[in-house]
Amino acid sequence: MAAGRVVLQISALLLVVGLPWRVTSSQQVPVLLWSSESSLWNNEPGTHGGHVTTDRQLGQYLDSALISGPRNVLIFLQDKLSVEDFTAFGGVYGNKQDSAFPNLESIMESSPSSLVLPSVDWYAANILPTYLKEKLGVSPLHVDQSTLLELRLNKSIPSLLVVRLPYASSNGVMAAKDVLRANDEVIGQVLSTLKSEGVPYTALLTALRPSRVSTEADFGVANLRRQLLAADTPQYPPVSFNNTENTPCILFWAVNITLHLENTVRDLSGSTFSGAGPQLTAGSSCDLTDSRLVLNYDNGLKIIFHMSNRRYSVSGRNWTTLDRIEVFNGTHNATFLAPQASMPSIYSFHCQYVSSLSTFGPILINNSSRDSPGTKWNLHITEFQIQGFNVTGLKFAYASDCAGFFSPGIWMGLITTLLFVFILTYGLHMVMSLKTMDRFDDPKGPSIAVPQTE
Repeated sequence: MAAGRVVLQISALLLVVGLPWRVTSSQQVPVLLWSSESSLWNNEPGTHGGHVTTDRQLGQYLDSALISGPRNVLIFLQDKLSVEDFTAFGGVYGNKQDSAFPNLESIMESSPSSLVLPSVDWYAANILPTYLKEKLGVSPLHVDQSTLLELRLNKSIPSLLVVRLPYASSNGVMAAKDVLRANDEVIGQVLSTLKSEGVPYTALLTALRPSRVSTEADFGVANLRRQLLAADTPQYPPVSFNNTENTPCILFWAVNITLHLENTVRDLSGSTFSGAGPQLTAGSSCDLTDSRLVLNYDNGLKIIFHMSNRRYSVSGRNWTTLDRIEVFNGTHNATFLAPQASMPSIYSFHCQYVSSLSTFGPILINNSSRDSPGTKWNLHITEFQIQGFNVTGLKFAYASDCAGFFSPGIWMGLITTLLFVFILTYGLHMVMSLKTMDRFDDPKGPSIAVPQTE
């Protein structure tokens, strides 16, 4: 019976994953797609963090591009590549000077159509040439820059070109960066050749296996909270306040800041991250125990974040708490408490939604006095991240996220599992409590007479 349950569990897992003939590998590689044709992937839903794109899903993305896009497909197939390569060797906050991918970043930003899939099953990436061969009806042609100059591509005739790119043979960081920069130059030169010939194309960059590059505590907000090379993700540095030694002591970053003042809704994102200068954070302060970040806007509007750093003997370490957020509009004020916003003092705090709106959870609680107009105000911040202590440079420390471990899906799985365990236990108990009749087996019992009729 136990073996049968194991078989059923494996079958159910394969059915959920959608691959009934193989087990999905735990290794993923990124896939970057772009095209000279516009609006190829506008209707495709974006992938969320942690999602692994399967071969079927990747095929759907490619099918939509091949149906309405160019039939000249170019695959840049690298030996090894991982998302960590982009976060470790890419430009920080849009700075391409120190990036190993200046051409690729420019291409992804300027292409009429682009799509980034950070985690794709490595098996799906390996069968890309075979899959596209069946779809286009042509065999893949392995080329380099010199042979590409001799080719004459036709818009009406499909073509499948494959450019192999190496990876660093050693484990050195500089060696890997140099090879990636050289590969980026090859990509730029090949695409310049196609552009000069006026050939429409759809291009892909992926790898045969992941490189698993690991960087050392490089957990900047640009690394953690953005889609790789995505043009629609804000590429601005965090707001920083410097102490008396002219070094950053408070960092703040967000995608969107919206303030609801009774019947007025104000979007403060542009005013916060447009490089307003020192006047934006005038009035802020920081020391070893308390930090206060003041954001000043026009018409006397202010948003103040109060943070404290205290040592708790139970945990044996210092913890940072976001005590409250105050909003002043020049005449009235509102106070929002954040009881769930706490983290070790060496970390930063991140939360997808820090909001007083009921639909986004009770992260912020309006604690304004009853007779104050501030009771009707609401503050909503998307992709909120802040650090008020132990700041080193303009990079956030490792983020302590507000998301709880027991999500609704986990609770549903636990309850369902417990229910099945209860049913199974009850059924086994019923089976084991069954007793056979002993009337005919007892020799001391009365015999049964069966009359015979003639």
